[in-house]
Amino acid sequence: MEKYIISIDQGTTSCRTILFNKEGQIVDFEQKEFKQILPKKGWVEHDPIEIWETQLNTLKDLLKKNNLSNSQIDSIGITNQRETTVLWDKKTGKPVYNAIVWQDNRTINFCNALKADNKENLIRSKTGLVLDSYFSGSKINWLLNNIPNLDELIENDRLLFGTIDTWLIWNLTKGATHATDVSNASRTLIFNINNLCWDDELLELFKIPKSLLPEVKESSDNFGAWEWDGVEIPILGVAGDQQAALFGQCCFKSGMVKNTYGTGCFMLMNTGENPVISQNGLLTTIAWSINGKVFYALEGSVFIAGAAVQWLRDSLRIIKSAEETEEMANMSNDDSVIFVPAFSGLGAPYWNMQSKGAIFGLTRDTGINELCKATLESLALQSRDVILAMEKDANIQLKSLAVDGGACKNEYLMQFQADILNTQVKKPNVIESTALGAAYLAGLFSGFYNMDSFKKNHKIEATFTSNMDDKTRNAKTDLWANAINSIINMHN
Repeated sequence: MEKYIISIDQGTTSCRTILFNKEGQIVDFEQKEFKQILPKKGWVEHDPIEIWETQLNTLKDLLKKNNLSNSQIDSIGITNQRETTVLWDKKTGKPVYNAIVWQDNRTINFCNALKADNKENLIRSKTGLVLDSYFSGSKINWLLNNIPNLDELIENDRLLFGTIDTWLIWNLTKGATHATDVSNASRTLIFNINNLCWDDELLELFKIPKSLLPEVKESSDNFGAWEWDGVEIPILGVAGDQQAALFGQCCFKSGMVKNTYGTGCFMLMNTGENPVISQNGLLTTIAWSINGKVFYALEGSVFIAGAAVQWLRDSLRIIKSAEETEEMANMSNDDSVIFVPAFSGLGAPYWNMQSKGAIFGLTRDTGINELCKATLESLALQSRDVILAMEKDANIQLKSLAVDGGACKNEYLMQFQADILNTQVKKPNVIESTALGAAYLAGLFSGFYNMDSFKKNHKIEATFTSNMDDKTRNAKTDLWANAINSIINMHN
């Protein structure tokens, strides 16, 4: 009987479980959205129990729908939205509060206080990250200071912290494994990426007890097992979603770059076994660790990408589905409308937490088509800003960009990305690179896959080449730069 690997892909807006075969092809998948909780302006939360139950249901439904026996599943890989923070009671298994999502900016004042205390360089030197509410450390601090009765749980060694990978692993293994991998740990602001451990000085800075923290493992490692129908299926691969996508895109060599278009846009460049400290507003992060070797990456984070399209659909209600935006964008001849979707501040390379979103160039003729076009273009323009910073840090010029994520299906967006970058954009035949990367990490540990099979499986479905002249490109990027400067100046 043919064997498969299951990839659990827990994202910001939905839970998915994907079945991969030996050739790295998607056999089937199940997906369910879950609720976004917005209790105050700038606050974003998820219900950890809902995430766990939704993810488990997609897993069970996929197995049932495909009539699979447990002996047909080689292993499980997990990839997840990063930085999102959960604290829970080890004894009851219940969260003490909702998960605080990576998009949440309630800890801006705390981060600014640390900056005022000149702690930013210390944090950056140890973690490779900027001091921002985006990451887990300040979220843990907020929970410890705002949720009652946690001191008692800490004293009794009952309080646990985890990013979403850790929360899922703990539940899948029925509390037997409290662990994360190095890629997720490197996104917390309290993990030292140079000596690969939780950092005592940073823990003291954020007032976080070490007893809360999970064990840190390699990305391809044994994370325990999920028991299904009396048989234990091992969990053998774990990575944060963007690092998993870099691995799934086979960006194994230094200098290779991928961009994932999801709720946000996340661009990573493999920098090899040595961390490169950015001089241009990017993050230094751990890509993965396999067989004792740690690989690093430069990363640029665009906070709002696909989420801007969701805003058109769910808040403005001017579209019914994301797919409609491609046709609408093609119907617009107006190049003057610029949308900067800074709903959660500006990410790389600006890192301006106070910024708010804005639309420029509106006229009486502006309609749905123009808004859809400007929204799609904002994804590519934000990504261009990150690439320019990345090229400066690495001292290279990008020859091609590997892309993945749901928005890659939008050909208007992909063509505009190639146009505005003036470079090739390459879309693989499997655009679910995030889930594929998690499957590959698990299969690498079990022997189901090997490095040669990854390269053999990797095929390009479409290549987009620039059709835009320099004058048009420069006019668009000038409008964009003016819009960004206006927003930053408005909120400084």
